[in-house]
Amino acid sequence: MSSPTPPAYGVPSGTPVPTAPARRSHRSLAVALVAGLVLGAGGVGTAWALSGGDGSADSGAAGDARRSCEALQGFHESDLAADGAKRDIAFNRLGAAGVLSTAAAAGDPEFKPLAEAMGRVQNRLVRFADFSEPEARKELKTARSECAGL
Repeated sequence: MSSPTPPAYGVPSGTPVPTAPARRSHRSLAVALVAGLVLGAGGVGTAWALSGGDGSADSGAAGDARRSCEALQGFHESDLAADGAKRDIAFNRLGAAGVLSTAAAAGDPEFKPLAEAMGRVQNRLVRFADFSEPEARKELKTARSECAGL
């Protein structure tokens, strides 16, 4: 009677064990989101710097606050679920609103509540990856209310 021959080294034996499908990590989504916000804000900041201020009142803190609110007005949270350019535009508008509100607050403390509200909106977006959570919607509404008060 002969004994069975063992399989060659490195060759799997038996039935393969099924593996779970790869899951999309929330962390990688958050990292992509933050990278998109930073890149978008950097692009807006570069364009803004290259366009230069003309010395008018609109080139100061009040102008930054106004442009921040314009960017926020163009942001639609439903676009975050879209694919391609529509989603990129939404992230970039939100990033631009955040950067401009921070610039406004640096230039005039009157705009600090706007910058803080925009910071909370961006933090909620990174945390939840969308605005489906009530807390995230609340922060977005607060930021829009700050803009309405300007």
